[in-house]
Amino acid sequence: MPLTVVILAAGQGKRMASDLPKVLQPLAGRPLLAHVVATTRSLEPDAIHVVHGHGAELVRAAIPGPDIRWSLQSEQKGTGHAVVQAMPGIPDDHMVLVLYGDVPLIRPATLKDLVARSGPKALALLSARLADPTGYGRVVRDTAGRVARIVEDKDANHKERAIGEINTGVLAAPAGKLRGWLGALKADNSQGEYYLTDCIGAAVRDGCAVEAVIAETAAEVLGVNDKLQLAEAEAAHRRNRAAELMRAGVTVVDPSRLDIRGEVSCGRDVVLDVNIILEGKVKLGNRVKVGANCVLRDCEIGDDSEVRVNCLIEGVVTGNGCVIGPFARLRPGTRLADSVHIGNFVEVKNSEIGAGSKANHLSYVGDTTVGSKVNVGAGTVTCNYDGVNKHRTTIGNGAFIGSGTMLVAPVSVGVDATIGAGSTITKPAPAGKLTVERSRQQTIENWKRPEKKPPG
Repeated sequence: MPLTVVILAAGQGKRMASDLPKVLQPLAGRPLLAHVVATTRSLEPDAIHVVHGHGAELVRAAIPGPDIRWSLQSEQKGTGHAVVQAMPGIPDDHMVLVLYGDVPLIRPATLKDLVARSGPKALALLSARLADPTGYGRVVRDTAGRVARIVEDKDANHKERAIGEINTGVLAAPAGKLRGWLGALKADNSQGEYYLTDCIGAAVRDGCAVEAVIAETAAEVLGVNDKLQLAEAEAAHRRNRAAELMRAGVTVVDPSRLDIRGEVSCGRDVVLDVNIILEGKVKLGNRVKVGANCVLRDCEIGDDSEVRVNCLIEGVVTGNGCVIGPFARLRPGTRLADSVHIGNFVEVKNSEIGAGSKANHLSYVGDTTVGSKVNVGAGTVTCNYDGVNKHRTTIGNGAFIGSGTMLVAPVSVGVDATIGAGSTITKPAPAGKLTVERSRQQTIENWKRPEKKPPG
């Protein structure tokens, strides 16, 4: 059957104590709803409907995509009422999978299993077993173990509250039958709302097969209603992503101190130390080592390279055998060839650095093309900005830049040229020659250092 996914994302989330709609609260650097939409897209459904309400304009702006159809729930009358808002655009011959914008960690494999167990005359719901089911609707089974109905926590009696199997609210049902069940819902409960879960009992009465698929872990179905639960979801997500890398052969020194906030691919024998954040698209080659307290964002690190402690790397591609840091910052547009060394307190921006070149200490290299086997001495600055425009510097192969040099762009340094320490270079430095620019040193006789006057 064709598949339509309906994501319920209309809640305000008062317990978040935030001006941001609940489904836009960040998890691993992305809104909760963005995680659910990404999982949904992995199922390749025929249609995606998102039911939104509180902060509607913000929600729509944060989750772009021509494949999303938006339905407005202007009044919050329960989950059943929310699904009704999307139903007019769903054909009767579709299978409807209902998800929640504040339940971000459900695995695609779980949802595929759920959909596979539903059918034209079968409803499948996702349940979980919790040590403490307080606050959740319970799955009530008959004497044969079949699902009979769902009872909400506030409406349950003492015996029903003792049930450990809870309903997650996630279900898959045939659209035509679901439409009828939704139309028969009544708000005769303690909340005065139309519960989607009442469709389970309706399906049983209608002679429709109902099957509960039990989630592998409670974390997978964790709903996020406040900042404490958001932190719990973040921790679960962190564990899941670290586990994926370790199963693929990556050495993670402490999984609890690795944050993955994007797409990460790793070669063989990669080692990740503690307190590392990987954001966006990050690719680490074979035998790459990343030291403690590093942030890598949208970058590609070549084989046998090492990123030492306390580095920030963003929008960078490196060759093989590079050494970066400690305390280095590489900014977008930086390209390092093989065996480049970028040392402590060096910043590189929008520059290409050739094979075997080194900038080991306290330097800024911006908007620069550096040849191979160049040595950039400590305290070198490429002065690339005139207050209005950025200008480029070119340094030829084999050049040696002495410490404390200012290269005022646009300027070029020739092949095998040497720049004397302390120089300010404003004109081309010829190949193979020593270029020095220094003001004359003077000593001022009888000069006295100013002294502070005593108070009063």
